Amino acid sequence: MSIVEVKVPQFSESVSEGTLLEWNKQVGEAVSQDETLIEIETDKVIMEVPCPADGVLVEIIVQGGENVESEQLLAKIDTAAKATAAEPAAAAESAPAAAAAPAAAATKGDVASPAAAKILSEKGLDASAVSGTGKDGRVTKADAQAAQATAATAAPVQIGQALDGRPEQRVPMTRLRARVAERLLQSQQENAILTTFNEVNMKPVMDLRAKFKEQFEKEHGVRLGFMSFFIKAAVAALKKYPLLNASIDGNDIVYHGYFDIGIAVSSPRGLVVPILRNADQLSLAEIEKTIAEFGAKAREGRLSIEELTGGTFSISNGGVFGSMMSTPIINPPQSAILGVHATKERPVVENGEIVIRPMNYLALSYDHRLIDGRDAVLGLVAMKEALEEPARLLLDL
Repeated sequence: MSIVEVKVPQFSESVSEGTLLEWNKQVGEAVSQDETLIEIETDKVIMEVPCPADGVLVEIIVQGGENVESEQLLAKIDTAAKATAAEPAAAAESAPAAAAAPAAAATKGDVASPAAAKILSEKGLDASAVSGTGKDGRVTKADAQAAQATAATAAPVQIGQALDGRPEQRVPMTRLRARVAERLLQSQQENAILTTFNEVNMKPVMDLRAKFKEQFEKEHGVRLGFMSFFIKAAVAALKKYPLLNASIDGNDIVYHGYFDIGIAVSSPRGLVVPILRNADQLSLAEIEKTIAEFGAKAREGRLSIEELTGGTFSISNGGVFGSMMSTPIINPPQSAILGVHATKERPVVENGEIVIRPMNYLALSYDHRLIDGRDAVLGLVAMKEALEEPARLLLDL
């Protein structure tokens, strides 16, 4: 017998523990090196635990649903038991059909991942009817969870508790949702948050984008969006008003000489904020490519802890959902956040005449303990000016 241990991966300093989800393999089943045995949900990401070697899973030490710490022992694999690995599979074939259903769904590896197949099977959903966002259209766990949520919304009486024809459903918060709630409440309680607003005429950016978007996509292999302009405008303002890029540490002010911009992204698990490192050194194309990668990883639950850690300033784009105006909440320990909203045609006055322009309301929330209204207002004006005259970004004005 040759035993190999399966342990929790090393967590980052910002993550203390996680929660095991359901095992994809059971004791006695054959396992292959690098296949996902189980996933761990932390308050930032869902981490996959790969199988360290070929063999047979001989012992599960920690069950699904339990909390675990970094490098904790989870299970044991016998690498010398390959010859007997077929026996549990044969026994499984004789098990009742109800018990075999998850395993049957999991064999559709070309359609759904093991974790996704298990979720779909338990809820009686057909993997082939779910739109996959993974590689080659494979259904990921996030896709399965989204399909489950859709099915729950469509038939709430079947999954909830019917009370005189008024259904209810009680489900526990995910670690991510609980952590988001905790941090937002902490931000409201510990920061002196104020918000200043301004409006920006998006016509110059829209004209520039319309003129070069086809050539840009052909040259760089990515669409030219609006977020790269907002990021560039924000960085330009942060350079002029460093307090917007600073943070409070005890009685000290920490001025950051780099620009790591958090980009709020909606995912099936909730809001996540991956970090665009050294945004001042990136081209528009590099920014757009990185944002596209963040979006894909968020949908598939593949964002790493490193990609979600840090940040000196954040941008939240509620406009993609149609928001006209909001007051974004600061992401501690940052001291400011920019809220971007939907661009709509509105009547405005230019040179004494009423004209129609595509306008966007910008909102800058800031910690008044560190940032005075002057810096906040002028910082937002600097962003407005950069967007209304994009040439400023090229001329460093």
